[in-house]
Amino acid sequence: MLQENPNVGWASRIIALRRRMGVSQSELGKQLNSSAMAVSRWERGVQEPPANIYIQLGNITGDPECWYFWGRAGLHSGDVMRVLPSVRSRLQKDRLPDLQIVHGGAHRLPKKRGHLVAVPVLPVVAATHGGKGDPEVALDQMRPETVLAAPSSWCPNPAYTSCLRVRGRSMMPLLHDGYIIVVDKSQTYRKKLYGQIVVAAHNEQGLIVSRLQRFDGTEVLVPENREYDSIAISSASWRIVAKILWWIGRASEGERLKEAA
Repeated sequence: MLQENPNVGWASRIIALRRRMGVSQSELGKQLNSSAMAVSRWERGVQEPPANIYIQLGNITGDPECWYFWGRAGLHSGDVMRVLPSVRSRLQKDRLPDLQIVHGGAHRLPKKRGHLVAVPVLPVVAATHGGKGDPEVALDQMRPETVLAAPSSWCPNPAYTSCLRVRGRSMMPLLHDGYIIVVDKSQTYRKKLYGQIVVAAHNEQGLIVSRLQRFDGTEVLVPENREYDSIAISSASWRIVAKILWWIGRASEGERLKEAA
């Protein structure tokens, strides 16, 4: 435990950010899924925020101030996966080779540039049909292995957004084995997710990636690869835990040739 000292760098930065926002310690705590008491300890320099709080503070403050808070979480600009040409240019870094970024809904990704948010990349696997994924509890307990920086317009609820890894082939050709999926854990209302790609959780099978559909009153997880069977999820042992916003994977040879042309 540190001695009270509001003049330490991270404490004064948090105080300055909260005052710019014009919110109370309680209001800031709610935005960070924390308490007013915790915010008070941070601002008094008594206790330093954990890494996940620093990531959220960076998301709130935006570029360029975000880099201070992300740096306190162990993230530095050289570690960031740049996913938008304008962002990559602004950071003056080389683009990632052979990567294809795809939106999980029916519309293309917006091109409007906004500030960056940090999305934790968790060492968590979501399996496809026929496989076994990590348990649902891993979404909240695992520490990020790195962080992905993305435009805020791509992540409507950054405090609930994280990245997982896909394992299996039943969602091909849409999602390949090894792809990174970006998920929003705040979007779980089933009636709004029919036709969308989601992450479901089962007591024994763990996290599963699939498309949620409803047929004749029965909710079903439908694979993209029809060689695999659909799964009825009417039982209480299945839960929808997140909507997939977008994903990242290696572009096909055809895509690379098209880009080069």
